[in-house]
Amino acid sequence: MSRPRLLPEKNFPSYSYLPGKHPHPVRDPLGHSYRTDPVTVAVAVDEALGSDVFRWGIDLFNHGYYWEAHEAWEPLWHAAKQSIQHRLFFKALILLAASGVKIRQGKRRAAARHAERAAALFRRVVSVPNGLFETALGMTPAALAVYAEAAVTSPVVPRQPKPDQPEPVFDFILAPKSESV
Repeated sequence: MSRPRLLPEKNFPSYSYLPGKHPHPVRDPLGHSYRTDPVTVAVAVDEALGSDVFRWGIDLFNHGYYWEAHEAWEPLWHAAKQSIQHRLFFKALILLAASGVKIRQGKRRAAARHAERAAALFRRVVSVPNGLFETALGMTPAALAVYAEAAVTSPVVPRQPKPDQPEPVFDFILAPKSESV
């Protein structure tokens, strides 16, 4: 499956972080993001889904950088205080990314717990006008909920990855429907 890039000018991290296998990206001096400035989000909630911060999270997620995708989306979740629907949506994406980390670690029970929580949240974000979330992801949140649950029962079987290389474990991609999200 071809995995498109939304921000091809940005370089992926040197490794896809897995706890216990790699240096912590921000706390360890050997981490890929050690001493980088944390992302601050000054994006209005109605512009968040078209922001480079959101799109970078999609790129990271689609290419198997699940911990990094979680970190990219977290500032959007924190900034979405005025919209419960956006807040639930970002939290669901964060949980789905956490599930990807757990799948890669072989921790099926933890992966299932995160995926089930993500699915429940995706099912709650249905009342956003104009299909905003569907446009941002290329699928409805309800469809993504189904994918989240299915990923734990039958995740993509990882090939023999090269050391420190990302390994996508989901058989779907997030692909915005329009460049003007």
